[in-house]
Amino acid sequence: MKFTVFQESRKGGRQYNQDRYGYSYSRDALLLVVADGMGGHLHGEVAAQITVELLSDQFQKKATPIIHNPNEFLHDALLRCHDAIYNYAIAHHLIEVPRTTIVACIIQDGIVYWAHVGDSRFYLIRNGQTIAQTRDHSKVRKLVDAGLITEEEALHHAEKNKIYNCLGGSLLPEIEIGGKVSLNDSDAILLCTDGFWGSLSAAEINHFLSSFPVLFSVPQLMDRAELRGGAHSDNLTALAINWHENTEFGDTEAFVSTQNLDINTISTHIDDQSFMTAPEISEDDIEKAIAEIQAAINKYSK
Repeated sequence: MKFTVFQESRKGGRQYNQDRYGYSYSRDALLLVVADGMGGHLHGEVAAQITVELLSDQFQKKATPIIHNPNEFLHDALLRCHDAIYNYAIAHHLIEVPRTTIVACIIQDGIVYWAHVGDSRFYLIRNGQTIAQTRDHSKVRKLVDAGLITEEEALHHAEKNKIYNCLGGSLLPEIEIGGKVSLNDSDAILLCTDGFWGSLSAAEINHFLSSFPVLFSVPQLMDRAELRGGAHSDNLTALAINWHENTEFGDTEAFVSTQNLDINTISTHIDDQSFMTAPEISEDDIEKAIAEIQAAINKYSK
């Protein structure tokens, strides 16, 4: 496999960042994942952190060096994440179960598979066209699908951030499995939270990701989204790759070739941001939360 990767997260106008993201790869398979936590501080990011780390853990255990039946893997792993979040809430007597959206994809044998819950999005863009895109699990998306409002109106709708499907919470998630699409050289794949896509038009995303490498296009889009979001903008996160068949990028750090990777080696790159503290949250609280998250992950790591 050969790909160029770029990932970035900003807290926008919020006091702390509840988004989590990362990627893992073996010699023959690649996992990308983005999660957008919801709830009070040390709750939303708990759900997102558990999801990203546990999904990566499952990939590390089962990419040998490919994932057998990627769609089944994504479905089962996301259910496992939901159970881990719910168990965490019960074990710690939380009044409200932490929640998170999730979008993830697996690439192997030149084919991409994806799944999502909520309104974090997956895009596959080729030659100025969106070949595939997830559909948000939101009230506003239903209004668009029913023809009651336009795509443009949806971007500014008062309830555009309200979703009906997530990991965590009291209800089982509806895990939507995407298609199975063969990749072409230079295809762009983007996973992002609503803080990123919510201020950008489809035309902008198509244009930038088709015209420029992700190393340039995603930071430009990130700047636009953050500026438009203003002082009260949401957290915004994007993880993107360009897929390569014959292209070489020499010493560029963002270029990855797994050709010489050992069959038993897994490389994992989960965002290393620590919890963004609010004044009322002590360092001891954060250290305790991190230890509790790791314990929850270990319980479901099989």
